[in-house]
Amino acid sequence: MKIFTEIDKSWALFLDRDGVINRRPTNDYVKSWGEFDFLPGVLESLKTFNQLFCRVIVVTNQQGIGKNVMTEEDLETVHKKMYKIIDENGGRVDQVFHCPDLANKPNNCRKPGLTMAYQAKEQFPEINFTKSIMAGDTKTDLQFGKNAGMHTVFINTNNKFINNLLFDAEFPDLISFAKSLIAND
Repeated sequence: MKIFTEIDKSWALFLDRDGVINRRPTNDYVKSWGEFDFLPGVLESLKTFNQLFCRVIVVTNQQGIGKNVMTEEDLETVHKKMYKIIDENGGRVDQVFHCPDLANKPNNCRKPGLTMAYQAKEQFPEINFTKSIMAGDTKTDLQFGKNAGMHTVFINTNNKFINNLLFDAEFPDLISFAKSLIAND
C-alpha cells in the first residue's frame, strides 16, 4: 500500500538522527565516529529519499554537548563521516541542524520547539512545512512535526507506545517507511 501519494520533489523530509538513522546508545550519546552505527536499511532509505524529496534535513537534540561529555567539534566529525558514507551510497542529507542545549535550559532550541525548523526554512526557503514530513522515534520528534504543521511518521524501532494522535503513519524502521513511499498500489 502506498501512503503519502501526493509527495513530489516539492516536498521536504525531516529526520531525527539517534534511533532513526543510527542506533541510539542506552543512557549515553554518540560522542565519536566509533560509536556511530547506521541502523539496517538506512543507507538504502536515504538513497530512495534522495529521489523523492527536494530536501532531506536532519534535526537532532544533542545535549551531550551541553553536559560537556562531547564537543561541537566531536559532533561535526561524526556528521562529516556520516555525510560521506551516505553520499558514497547514493543518498543525501542536505543539512544537519542540532541543538546542544540542556533540556532544562529556559528558551532552549530543542525539539519539540521549532528553532531547528526555522533554521532549515531560513537556509532552504523552498521548504513548505505543510508539504513536509517529520520522521522520528520519540514523542518530542512527533510533537516538533505537528507544531510545525508537518505530516509525522513514527519510526518505532523500540516497540514503544506513543499516542497515535501524534503521527500519521507508523513503521518499525526507516527502510519500511521508504519502501511504502515507492510501493505499487
